[in-house]
Amino acid sequence: MTEPVLSSLRSLGSISGLLLVASLLSLVLLLLKAAQLYLKRQRLLKVFEQFLSPPSHWFYGHSREFQEDQELQVLLKWAEKFPCAFPRWLWGTRAHLMVYDPDYMKAVLGRSDPKALHGSYRLTVPWIGYGLLLLNGQPWFEHRRMLTPAFHYNILKPYVGTMADSARVMLDKWEERISQNSHLEIFEHVSLMTLDTIMKCAFSYQGSVQTDRSSQSYIQAIIDLKNLFYSRLRNVFYHNDHLYGLTAEGRRNYRACQAAHEHTDRVIRLRKAQLQKEGELEKVRQKRHLDFLDILLFSRMENGSSLSDKDLRAEVDTFMFEGHDTTASGISWILYALASHPEHQQRCREEIQSLLGDGASITWDHLDQMPYTTMCIKEALRLYPPVPGIGRELSKPITFSDGRSLPKVH
Repeated sequence: MTEPVLSSLRSLGSISGLLLVASLLSLVLLLLKAAQLYLKRQRLLKVFEQFLSPPSHWFYGHSREFQEDQELQVLLKWAEKFPCAFPRWLWGTRAHLMVYDPDYMKAVLGRSDPKALHGSYRLTVPWIGYGLLLLNGQPWFEHRRMLTPAFHYNILKPYVGTMADSARVMLDKWEERISQNSHLEIFEHVSLMTLDTIMKCAFSYQGSVQTDRSSQSYIQAIIDLKNLFYSRLRNVFYHNDHLYGLTAEGRRNYRACQAAHEHTDRVIRLRKAQLQKEGELEKVRQKRHLDFLDILLFSRMENGSSLSDKDLRAEVDTFMFEGHDTTASGISWILYALASHPEHQQRCREEIQSLLGDGASITWDHLDQMPYTTMCIKEALRLYPPVPGIGRELSKPITFSDGRSLPKVH
């Protein structure tokens, strides 16, 4: 009876020894990681000491200064207080240098630094994939060269009538609703109108998006994804993909991505089915300029190795979102700016009425004949840009016009 007992004790001793070694190794690795993060933060503090900003917490950064509904106001206040640029600490060892001076912007945009895919851009990958918005280097050039013909000057001309038709449907809905209510929230309506336009102009869609319930669910998914993106960006713990997937917000984000992908997949399936109809493929091949989706599909058919199904869906997801949402945001802010300045709104109205008369529809040739309206549109887009910021990772050191500098990203 003695030998089994001794054998059991030896086994327990071996297990305890292994656990002790594993615990010590884990502790050492944890300490090394903490030291690494500390040294990285100290390097960043030294880099950013030449740029003034409010004090930040060593872990939470500036997150407590930015409330969900006051973020833009805080950024504008800091931009007025700190000339040219200021560092915004997200957390611990993560910080952005916020640049807003024209000379600073010129220095950054005059280079070919890659997009900040290790930052906020990465969080959009499950939604839009690696399309033109997120691609860098040679893949970006290849996709850009392939898609450039879809935006040829001549191909845009016949789209003006389609855009006018989509806008007319929206305005008819507004007239009906305004007769019932004293106010109207326009952004969702404008989003449906711009989605309707790009679906017909770039994706050869035949139906009416503004009356299609599935399209309304896509718009709602986009709204949810944008809100969830900013919520995730503010929360340090949500930046980890595995942790985020376990949270309620992470599951909502997954469902919204699925809803958006279902919409774009349906658009691709419908166009593929149309191209398989007798004579349709040859008819499209004879067109001088192809629509955006047809270029993607033809590239896939003619050289299967050049564009995978994943790449195809990523480009459709990217342009479906960017093509309608940023446009809808720009239009909504333009209307806001005009409503805030009735005198300019009236001058635009008079200019367009004198040009179109009663009941005439706008054409391509009219676009060069409304200079005052064009100036108001450009000024509104300057004041309220639909995409107010972009991110870059420095591939080499940069020196700004006032002598301040930054090293490359390590």
